[in-house]
Amino acid sequence: MTYLHNIGAYFLMIVEMFRKPTKWSVMKRLILKDIDDLVIGSLGIIAFISFFVGGVITIQTALNINNPLIPKYLVGFATKQSIILEFAPTFTSIIMAGKVGSFITSSIGTMRVTEQIDALEVMGINSLNYLVLPKTIALFLYPFAIAIGMFLGILGGMAACVFGGYTSLEDYVLGIQTDFQAFHVIYSFIKTFVFAFILATIPSFHGYYMKGGALEVGKASTTSFVWTSVVIILLNYILTDMMLGK
Repeated sequence: MTYLHNIGAYFLMIVEMFRKPTKWSVMKRLILKDIDDLVIGSLGIIAFISFFVGGVITIQTALNINNPLIPKYLVGFATKQSIILEFAPTFTSIIMAGKVGSFITSSIGTMRVTEQIDALEVMGINSLNYLVLPKTIALFLYPFAIAIGMFLGILGGMAACVFGGYTSLEDYVLGIQTDFQAFHVIYSFIKTFVFAFILATIPSFHGYYMKGGALEVGKASTTSFVWTSVVIILLNYILTDMMLGK
């Protein structure tokens, strides 16, 4: 019953988030601050992980297709498909559930513990609209970070190919260009928008409705990471089956 109660409370929170909007001049400042904290602040870790995971995918693919009958350009093709379809949108989002999700939960949870949220309510401000909606809007720029991750992942694979001697640059580029489907990129960005909404709302839910003190803030951050990851993986399967399945 606790799970059903939490699911219901989550959807009620989303509805309440759009009621009694905060003044635009204040909201704009909050959105810009959250863009800096959540999106721009995450570019470094996304770039670092994407570049080196792209290199690892290329090396593993090259080592597993060392048959002379298999064309070398398949290394670039497999790297492109892995990064665009799965790694960039899904794997990165799970990592961001730890970084961004924990930050959101701990910041809102600390405000709950120190009664700052109660103060906002006393002043007649819709605290959900004030705290959660700016983060949700800010994370709609998250696909921009994922696009950078896609590019750097493919670039990391190219660097691994050239400097590791696994295949030639020409074969790698040919593999990237072979059977390129624009819909795969669209599918990836649609998933990313959905994941961005999840990354903003589930950690906010766990932070907003937590009870207790400083210790419970840490527990809420851990719980929000687990549930955000679970929901991302479930939605990843559902969206993939809907958009790419037969």
